[in-house]
Formats: sequence, structure tokens, C-alpha cells
Amino acid sequence: MCGIAGWAGRWGSPVREDPGLAEGMARTMACRGPDDRGIRADRHATLIHTRLAVIDAEGGRQPMEAAPEAGRQDGEPRAVLAYNGEVYNFRELRTELAGLGHRFRTRSDTEVVLRAYLEWGERCVERLEGMFAFAVWDPGRRTVLLARDRFGIKPLSYARTAECLVFGSEPKTLLAHPAVRPDVDLDGLRVLFSMARAPGESVHRDIRDLPPGHTLTYGPDGEVSLRRYWQLEARPHEDGLDGTVRTVRELLESSVARELVSDVPLSVLLSGGLDSSTVAALAARALAREGAGPVRTTTVTYSGYSDNFQPDLVRSAPDAPYARAVAGHIGADHLEIELTTADLTAPAARRAVLRAQDVPAPFGDMDTSTYQAFAGVSRHSRVALTGESADEIFGGYSWVHIPDLADEEQFPWVAFEQWHPGTRAGLGRGLLSADFASRLDMPAYYAERYSQAMAGIPRLAGEDPQERRAREVCHLHLTHWLPRLLERNDRLSMASGLEVRVPFCDHRLVQYAYNIPWEMKTFDGREKSLLRAAAADLLPEQVLERPKAPFPVSQDATYTKALHQEFAEVLADPSSPVLPLLDLGKARRVTGPAGEAEARDWLHRMNVEMALQVNRWLLEHGGRVEL
Repeated sequence: MCGIAGWAGRWGSPVREDPGLAEGMARTMACRGPDDRGIRADRHATLIHTRLAVIDAEGGRQPMEAAPEAGRQDGEPRAVLAYNGEVYNFRELRTELAGLGHRFRTRSDTEVVLRAYLEWGERCVERLEGMFAFAVWDPGRRTVLLARDRFGIKPLSYARTAECLVFGSEPKTLLAHPAVRPDVDLDGLRVLFSMARAPGESVHRDIRDLPPGHTLTYGPDGEVSLRRYWQLEARPHEDGLDGTVRTVRELLESSVARELVSDVPLSVLLSGGLDSSTVAALAARALAREGAGPVRTTTVTYSGYSDNFQPDLVRSAPDAPYARAVAGHIGADHLEIELTTADLTAPAARRAVLRAQDVPAPFGDMDTSTYQAFAGVSRHSRVALTGESADEIFGGYSWVHIPDLADEEQFPWVAFEQWHPGTRAGLGRGLLSADFASRLDMPAYYAERYSQAMAGIPRLAGEDPQERRAREVCHLHLTHWLPRLLERNDRLSMASGLEVRVPFCDHRLVQYAYNIPWEMKTFDGREKSLLRAAAADLLPEQVLERPKAPFPVSQDATYTKALHQEFAEVLADPSSPVLPLLDLGKARRVTGPAGEAEARDWLHRMNVEMALQVNRWLLEHGGRVEL
């Protein structure tokens, strides 16, 4: 896993080679590439790469160049590649390309991507299976090609100015280039506070994200062409229940086995829930077939959490006992990372989380604990598999099983926010002033985004209304909810130099599951019925029967007390930049005796978490923010 960046100018206006600028952009991605750094520059394009070596440590160095065509006098390479990700079918592609006459000098998937571009041009992305983001400078065509995987597992942002295109794995990298301004307008603040941002939207005015499943070509005259190369298709589902369960299992087995390819130590992030436990069990079997193993698993918990656990709205039991049961069942080499309140409140860790994500988020201790857990895993593994995205494709979220929420003409999770008292104003927006909330006008923002999202959903003619709505909800999750989770995982893991893989995001599996009827997905009246059936022989009964539970939050009262103390200090400082955005009366009540009952609810707590992050972000941002 790596970081990529660079810039290219219009052909008539060559850019100045600037090693200092390239080094500065590379430094912003140092955590993404602790093993190596490479820069390749000429008068028209600069490509930058920082590397976390996972496959072929020696041969996969970048930027990687294809040798000049025979007889070319200027010595220009045929193409130069900066690539981030893993292409899991690279061995099959290598064989195919070798049969077409290509010669390879490394074992890396990087060279396969480069050769695939030389053979098939922009359409090479249609043959790549995995997670990736890359840039190709083609001197012959005088173009830069940017590409991103089908679900946006790997990030890639860009900024287009009058004279150049700037791109990079993270916004902070683009903002290190003087042509890209860090300004944030009111539209950007809407994106900041949104839980359903549209593909491509960015908080910063000058920056766009390359949407998942898209390529972008920057031509010699500065023209930009955006092309969608993949999207879900609506197809009739013709398999019966037994055949569907069997196919889901086969697709999962294939995906997990392919994602175990690594030249460095690998583990599975195990929560003890159905999703990650299935991945761990399949990984254990795949490794055993190869004479390898045991599989390494890691669980994060909080000090005293299991002993003092109190059920809440969405969590009925702690993770650790279930994770131990799975680890014992599959014979895993299991590690528990126990975090204390001091770990969660450490200023350095909280600042690192904000820096990793570039912009504020309301998830507070969930983000900090995830970051700390990834840091712990990275001390013994360079790669980790997760169970992310199973909920989106198999119907795991509670709101899809509540008709009043799932059927509302709204993103279902936004409807869920408005239903719960702690998030009725919106997740992380509960302490905003009425004036600022009115200027944001998030209801209008969500209505517009929802209308746009619904217009792009592939459907089958003549579908039953319930099936039609279930298909719509699945698509909304995959395009407007999952990308945020994937971005969060990428940023927080790469901040510790850890590559995270997501077997459930195999596009073959997602395409198949998208067309499975809802009544089949819930055939036993529960969430994720199909996945449970597909994993029935893999896991202990207690895990198979466990209800869905999201990532744990701290239940230690001292954490909330520390949070409120920090917030009280912000409120007492008249220079705190967040104050003009807040309802100060409500904010002060939260930190006082009247707010103690609310403080025990983690959803209420997110309002304080977001206010603190916004305050820190405004202090450190360095650009103009339109408040």
C-alpha cells in the first residue's frame, strides 16, 4: 500500500521541475509509504510515490517506467506509473500479457498494471480486480490518466487549475501544492457535516475526489475527460435458495483466498461478529490448504469493558468473548489490544486522527480507538483483512429492517438519525446554532443528494414494490454510506503504515448479492440470513446467532468527564474559533449537571466530539473558511 501524487501541465505551458515541491508533497504521505520514496519529473509531469512494500519489495519500486520504444531518439519512456493498491488477479493478467509479447522483470503487481496500460490503454481498468488508485503519465499521448477502483477502497483526489492538474492520495498532499487553495465555502461545510456525500464531493473548494469506478484523462490542452467504467447492473436472480447460499460461499472463499497474497505478515481484524468471523474462518482454511498458518487475528477492547458492559441501543454484548470463541474454534494466533481511557484521550492521538482524516468527524473515541488498534496491529502485521461492507450487501443495518425508516423518501441512516433524540439535529450537529444550521440547510442538501442518487439506481422492470425499495436501499448504502467507511479505514490504517483489505468488496460478490431478492436475503426473518447460512459450518453457534453490533465505544465515565472538561475549556476561551457556530447555551448545559444523563449516551456524545474536532481543525486549517 502506498501514497501517490503529482502534477502535470498543459503541453503548451510546461511546468517547472521543482524537487523541493515534490519532496514536500511526498512528506505529507510519509505514513502511507514508510519503506521507500520515489520522484520522477520532467518538463511536463511529475509523479511521486511513497511505498509500503507488500509484494516484491525490491522489484516494485516506483514510479515505474516502461522502456522507450525502439528507435525513439528522445529517450522518453512509453509510460510512467505511480500506483497504490493491490490487484488480486495480477498473476492471471501477467500470464495473459506474457502471451501477448510483454516481458516482465519483476514479480510485482505494479508492473502488471503498467503493462496492462501499455496493452489496453485506459480500458485496462476493466480487467483489474482489487483495490487500486493510480496515475499514468504517457509522454507519447501527452496525457495523464487517473484511475480508481470500483468501490473507492483506495483514495484519489485531484484539483484542476488553469495551467495544471494536481492529484494525490489525500487532500493534505494536494494542499502542499501552491496552485491548490485550502479554502472551504458553505457547500464544503455541508459536505463536512454530511453523512451521505455524493461521489466526488470534497470539503475543499478546489479539490474533487475521483468517483469510484471512474477514470480521468488530462489531455495536452488541459481538457479533462471523466469516464465511468463500472457500475452495478440490475439482473434477474435465477438461483434458488440453496444455490444462492452455495454461490455466496464460493465467491467469499475465492475473495478471501486471493486477498491473503502477501510477502509480509498478515492478520484478520476480528470483532467476534458474523462478518469478520467469517473472513477469519475462511482465511484459516485457505492458509491450512497451503500448509501455512495459523491465521493471526486481532481484537480491540477497552480496559474493564467486558466486566462492566452495559447494553445500549445497538450493542447487546462486548466483542472480546465472541472473538476469543472464534479464535479458539479456528485455531488462530489471537491477540487482544486493550485500550485505556488515557489512550483515547491522549492529545497526540486525537490530533493524529484529525490529521489522518484531514477534516473533522463526529465519531470520537471510535476513531481514536480504531487508529490505536491499527497502530497496535502494525507492530506485528503489515496487512489486515476486515469484514467491512457485509452489512451493505447483505442487509445488516437495523434501519433497513424498520419499515418506517427504510421506506421513507430519504437515506435510511439519515432517517435513523432524525428518529433518535441524540442525533435528531443530525449526527454531530446537535450543538450548532440555529442561525448556522439554517445557513447550512442540511434538509435541502440531503433532499437534493437523495434525488440525484435515486436517479442513478439500476432497477428491474416490474419488480415488486418491496423488492424495488430493497434494491434502492442497497444501492444507496453502497454509493453514499460505504465510501465514508472505506475512506475512514484507509486513512486511519495508513496513518500507522497498515494496509487494510476488504474481501466483501469483491465486485463479483457485490454484483451477485445486489440482485438477490430481499425475501431471500432475510429468509429466516433475521438480518444477513444468507451470510449466516453461508458460514453455518465455519463458526461457533453463539457467534452465528449473535445480533449485529457496531464498533465498540467507551463506557468509562472518566472518558466522558475528560471530554467535557476539554469542551468546557474551549467554551471558556473567547478566541475559540468554533464558538460562532454553536448554540452556547445548549453547549454549556451539556457540560454541566443537567447534561449528565445525555453524557451517558454515545450518540449525544458525538455532538461534543464534533465540536471539539471542528475547533481544532479551524485552529490548524490555514485557509479561508466561510462560516
